Amino acid sequence: MKKLSVILFFLTLILILIGLVVVLTASSSLSAIKYSDSFHLFKLHLLRVIWAIPALLIAAVIPYEFYKHLSKYLIIGIVITLFITLFFAVEKKGAGRWLSIFGFQFQPADAAKPFLIIHLAYLMDKKDEYLTEFSRGYLPLLFWTLGIAALIFVQPNVSNAVLIVITSLILIFVGGASTKHVFATGFLFAMSAFVFTMMLSHARERIESYVNAILTGEYVNIQVKQAIVSLGSGGIFGVGVGNSRQNNLFLPEAYGDFIFGILGEQFGLLGTLSVLLLYLLLIFTGVLIAKKTIDKFGQLLAFGIITQIGLYALVNIIVTIGLLPTTGLPLPFISYGGTSIIFNSISIGILINIAFTNYVRELERKKMGLETIRNSNEQRIK
Repeated sequence: MKKLSVILFFLTLILILIGLVVVLTASSSLSAIKYSDSFHLFKLHLLRVIWAIPALLIAAVIPYEFYKHLSKYLIIGIVITLFITLFFAVEKKGAGRWLSIFGFQFQPADAAKPFLIIHLAYLMDKKDEYLTEFSRGYLPLLFWTLGIAALIFVQPNVSNAVLIVITSLILIFVGGASTKHVFATGFLFAMSAFVFTMMLSHARERIESYVNAILTGEYVNIQVKQAIVSLGSGGIFGVGVGNSRQNNLFLPEAYGDFIFGILGEQFGLLGTLSVLLLYLLLIFTGVLIAKKTIDKFGQLLAFGIITQIGLYALVNIIVTIGLLPTTGLPLPFISYGGTSIIFNSISIGILINIAFTNYVRELERKKMGLETIRNSNEQRIK
């Protein structure tokens, strides 16, 4: 487990460093035109990375069981914050998802993701014997999941709300809830989400363009078209760092949601496969940590964290190549970071603590076992 925590840290650090390089080159043209400074957006991203790495290290030394005591306060606090967001959010691109606190812009949905996982892990650990019962076990989990998702959905932030529910249902299923409860919820949620999504003009347009692309064989939208051009332009080895043409305002959100396209252009097929391998190793390491963790709270917390990060990476990449409607979700640790890179780093820090804490516990158990054997041998000799 000690080795796993070290591997996890360095995998995350490598992804963050790759993100710094790609954000620097992908944002330079827009920064120069909009802010008269080629490094403006990069410096903002670097500032968040400077916050994210210490946040990861701090989370890595806080005993993860401490979050059991904070669970209720974290979930209630984020619910209140999401309510406040509905009325006082800074509007960007037609959506109110950001709060401005002392000049620092903060997206509550990014905090809601790990906080909900912590609370669900706490509830499932506490209600372990009731998980197969609907009212005492399953309903409280469903209440918090759908409550958080609904508050994020109405911002509107459809993609984040949907992925939060998917992640939560996977975690609840793995935690031991009734299969029929989980699948019934999943089906009803899918139907309801589709109906409500079609009521939102921007979300409906994305779905319609996606369906139209499937029927006609055309590109989903200009972003996807330019992202695929970026990936294709890179060939096997890429055009080289800083030599991207698509970042010259051809590819919208080149440094954000569609950064994977610029990565493919600059580093080629080998670069994109290397990044995919890094994510796979990250997910595998996280799952292994969850499997080896002794207590249920730690197991579920670790599994929930790595599932969430893995799903966001998967969806971002699939959207970039046009296999899903455009979602507006960042690529974890690589995309231009708002608060997402900070809270993803905190989540990894918690996962590292779970691994290291269980490593220490394993050593203590072995030590106690050796002492028991030694005492037993001494008694025999006497």
